[in-house]
Amino acid sequence: MSGFRLYRMLPSTARGRRWLRAVVAGALVFLALVVAGAGTAQAGSGVGPSAIVALGDSYISGEAGRWRGNSLTDSGSRDGTDRAWTGTAYDPARVYGTTAANGCHRSDSAEVLSATGTTQALINLACSGATTGNVFRASRGGIAFKGEAPQADQLAAVAASHDVEVIALSIGGNDLGFADIITTCAKDYIIYYSYCHDDQQAVVDGKIDAVMANVGKAVDEIRAVMSGAGYAASSYRIVLQSYPSPIPRGSENRYTESGWSRVNTGGCPFWDLDSDWARDSLVPQLADRLKALAAAKGAQFLDLRDMLQGREVCARASRLVTATQPPSASASEWTRWIDSDGTQGPVQESVHPNYYGQLAQGRCLALVHAKPTGDYSCRNTAGTGASGMYLTALS
Repeated sequence: MSGFRLYRMLPSTARGRRWLRAVVAGALVFLALVVAGAGTAQAGSGVGPSAIVALGDSYISGEAGRWRGNSLTDSGSRDGTDRAWTGTAYDPARVYGTTAANGCHRSDSAEVLSATGTTQALINLACSGATTGNVFRASRGGIAFKGEAPQADQLAAVAASHDVEVIALSIGGNDLGFADIITTCAKDYIIYYSYCHDDQQAVVDGKIDAVMANVGKAVDEIRAVMSGAGYAASSYRIVLQSYPSPIPRGSENRYTESGWSRVNTGGCPFWDLDSDWARDSLVPQLADRLKALAAAKGAQFLDLRDMLQGREVCARASRLVTATQPPSASASEWTRWIDSDGTQGPVQESVHPNYYGQLAQGRCLALVHAKPTGDYSCRNTAGTGASGMYLTALS
């Protein structure tokens, strides 16, 4: 309606003038409310580029992203598997950037950076080796790690400058002692000729309740940071994810249990019974507890227990890279083997999703980003790369 027509409709009496003043006053109040509302939005979500943020440990930071499969060749590019090869030397910063120096190992193929086609910004705050205490805010007992502030405090800065849509969290494995479990089981195979699953199950059972409590606190800390930045709980999602099994079941290992092929060739020094325990007991136990925790905390759950099925180190369905069989997303292993003496790089890269595995995890995250509700399992399709990843809804 034009101003001229509105003027012609206004009464000319004193009563009409009072009515006009009331309308103007009402309009000013409405405008003030609109401006106030806009100010509230600017204080929290909706400001800056949209973003997915990754928090947690090595399984989401990008550890082992340096490697495209595994090769027995120790020189040069290692048959094309070593992405740090410059042609004359090895430069891990080509893959891990500045975090090659402090060991956080945020690779250029890390899960969140591989979740392309989702948000404008893909931000990785995770750090290899992190525990739940490295996620908590410093004011709530959080601990700086490898020269970096607690991850929740780093998240606060991101939340203020970005419109954070999804926060992907992978944490708890180091609290539970994954590295110690793997070391113990490998030693029991190589040195002691004994099984590890019985005593290690007891260790896990003794720790897991406390670990879950701390993972729950990590989720609470993230919520507190987002609330403090002005985000409503409904304006973003926390995706709590589980861990994939890096080793196959005993029957799915392409190397015989006896002899030294699992050590010297495959880089998977584990007995069949211990492998079965890790694949079908330990990994599912942790996944099931994380799923329950996600439900209790109002987070989405991304189950990765089967993500590496058939692509694990030594898996019968995959193969080593050689001079005549180059790296391949459809045929090479998606897991870094155990390089016990560090001949081809730091030992900390062992039994993590490699370059191909991280591209696959990134596809899983992208698929979940498109699912605003529900819990999902992410699996691979045999004979394909990351494009073959798919979700299955969990009940």
